[in-house]
Amino acid sequence: MNLYWPIALVVVSNIIYHICAKSSPESIDPFASLTVTYLVSALFSGVLFFATSPSKDLLQEYSHINWTVFILGLAVVGLEAGSIYMYRVGWNINTGSTVQSVILAIALLLVGFLLYKEAITPNKVIGIAICMVGLYFLNK
Repeated sequence: MNLYWPIALVVVSNIIYHICAKSSPESIDPFASLTVTYLVSALFSGVLFFATSPSKDLLQEYSHINWTVFILGLAVVGLEAGSIYMYRVGWNINTGSTVQSVILAIALLLVGFLLYKEAITPNKVIGIAICMVGLYFLNK
């Protein structure tokens, strides 16, 4: 169970995320919408911190911050805005998400190889080929 619950959380959260991104009103600027999204996220993260952290010392935890949290913040804004714009320009929820996920999977395979020395096996190369064929059929 410890192995699978994070995957389930990511999948369920992504489903909700894409439904919300696709349903975002076109009358609001995506970045204005994201300010509210991040306020809610910050509050929820704070509640979860105090509910789950043994130390309960948020300032002490902040002393461990490095550059990654700031870059992650920028990346999250890109993810959110990109998804909202992706749907606003006409991508369907069942193909837009799949196309970006397949491209991301291929890119992360290369990142894993170049930065983390993860192996690119014949099975992974075959998987990439199958993904590319799938992208062809999704967009035909």
